[in-house]
Amino acid sequence: MATNSTPTAKTPKKAPAAKKPAKAAAPADAKAKFSKAIEEARAGAQALTQEAQAKAGAYKEQLAARSGDWAADAKDLAGQAKDRASELAIEGKAKTSDALASLGKIVADNAGTIDEKLGARYGDYARTAARSMQETAAKIEAKDLNELGEDAKEFVRKSPGVAIGLAAVAGFLVARLLKGGSND
Repeated sequence: MATNSTPTAKTPKKAPAAKKPAKAAAPADAKAKFSKAIEEARAGAQALTQEAQAKAGAYKEQLAARSGDWAADAKDLAGQAKDRASELAIEGKAKTSDALASLGKIVADNAGTIDEKLGARYGDYARTAARSMQETAAKIEAKDLNELGEDAKEFVRKSPGVAIGLAAVAGFLVARLLKGGSND
């Protein structure tokens, strides 16, 4: 066996590189990274704020447009309801006037029979009542709805007890009419 007698050459070791001071460089680097992250977060927050404001503005415009449409629709419906209520009130006024006039005519036509059966005095009461009903019918027919409303308000102011009594009687009569001929 042959031995190698030449000595092996050792590679020289490199000199260690100059070390950066770890303590001083690390905080400065961390501060820079943290500052950069804060700036990016602020920029992102500003971008989100601007985007949210833009979307809110668009929604606000849409809502304003729709609310304008809704208001116009509501005004239109209110106008239609007012017109319809006016038509019904005029129709009701005409029916009331006709009913009073018809009732007055019936009472006047039957005044003679009342004279025969109950006496002239009661017949005169019937004629007076018939004349009063026909005059009231004529007054109702001659006045417009606003005048009738004012007359009703004045009547209630002057005689609230009578107005309540008339309302109760009218309510009772309407209830009886609606109840009909049901047997309890």
